[in-house]
Amino acid sequence: MANPYDPPTSIPGLDPVVRIKLSVMMFLQYFVWGAWFVTLATYLGGLKNADESNVFSAGQIGFAFGTSALAAMVSPFFVGMIADRFFATQRILCVLHLLGAGLIAAASQVIEPVIFLSILMGYFLCYMPTLALTNSLSFHQLTAPDRQFPGIRVWGTLGWIAAGSLVGLLKLESNNVPMMIAAGSSALLGLFCLALPHTPPKNRGKQVTLGEVLGLDALKLMREPSFAVFVLGSFLICIPLQFYYGWTNYFLNEIGVENAAHKMTFGQWSELGFMLIMPLFFARLGVKYMLLVAMACWAARYALFAYGDADSNMWMLYGGILLHGICYDFFFVTGQIYVDKKAPLEIRGAAQGFIAFVTLGVGGFIGAQIAGWVVGKFATTSGHDWQTIWIIPAIGAAGVMVLFALFFRDKADNGRRPA
Repeated sequence: MANPYDPPTSIPGLDPVVRIKLSVMMFLQYFVWGAWFVTLATYLGGLKNADESNVFSAGQIGFAFGTSALAAMVSPFFVGMIADRFFATQRILCVLHLLGAGLIAAASQVIEPVIFLSILMGYFLCYMPTLALTNSLSFHQLTAPDRQFPGIRVWGTLGWIAAGSLVGLLKLESNNVPMMIAAGSSALLGLFCLALPHTPPKNRGKQVTLGEVLGLDALKLMREPSFAVFVLGSFLICIPLQFYYGWTNYFLNEIGVENAAHKMTFGQWSELGFMLIMPLFFARLGVKYMLLVAMACWAARYALFAYGDADSNMWMLYGGILLHGICYDFFFVTGQIYVDKKAPLEIRGAAQGFIAFVTLGVGGFIGAQIAGWVVGKFATTSGHDWQTIWIIPAIGAAGVMVLFALFFRDKADNGRRPA
């Protein structure tokens, strides 16, 4: 497989119309998610009963974020056993996004926790498979995926930024309007999918085993100590990660930061910037030190949040947000590259699916529940003890970093050391 960081040679031409369609698809795909997910805790945390008590507990809010992780565990079944074998990708994307539009619109009108969480689970069972399906549709249509896909995928990040900026600048973070925006954009995307290039099921007529679907064929890689340590470290670090994804917007709004959702998009701009210069760091540092830098930045981000405020220490909050580029790119992208290098060609897809199941699925769900419990534990009469709340994942991320530094040894990574 060509290294995406190799200098470009001759790239076969890509139809400009196809490029535009794929870019619009990616923009809307992540606009839908970014429109409401970032501000979900702020909205649910602000709902009150007649006696001014909270409708949703912190644990229930944590479970709301955990529904995406649960769906991430289930979606490989759907993609591998059904979508890849029976339906054209663009058609099933249409159906899933239209169903998702109805479900997220229904969720926006419900405030009873059990019903809301049930609808949200249904929504994510529709949405999470579309992440893999939009990628596979793109790869099928591109003539040189390793070099053309980044230019397509970047529109997804821009969609997330646009959604966050819209919600923040219009001051919609504490109500259900972001969910209605997501419903409308999901319906639009569903209809737009019918205009996407035809992409037939890639495994029509092929027998697909349960091991292939779940990535269990990649378990043989766990016999290598370095890969086992990588998997364990990735799982553990995804637990403190959920504090950021689930509670940052709630935290910023509670301490009085204006246009919090818009300010959080600075993290996505940082992600774009670091993605461009990442090849330089990767060539210099190698896998181990790239991952260690990412873990150190997760710990530093939470420490900055712990001691920052909306006044004289606002710079700490900006610093924590801007670290997102390193936190995300150096961890997730480096991890994907590492898995691609370690896995034999015949199980490369299974290995990527296995890592996604462990991190975004199991690790994400456990982390969301722990984060919700911690936030509820340190609630006060005037809000929350955010300093203590943020110190907990900072210590967790630092602890994982130390363990990873001590036990991760990869022969292929020898010779790459920081200056």
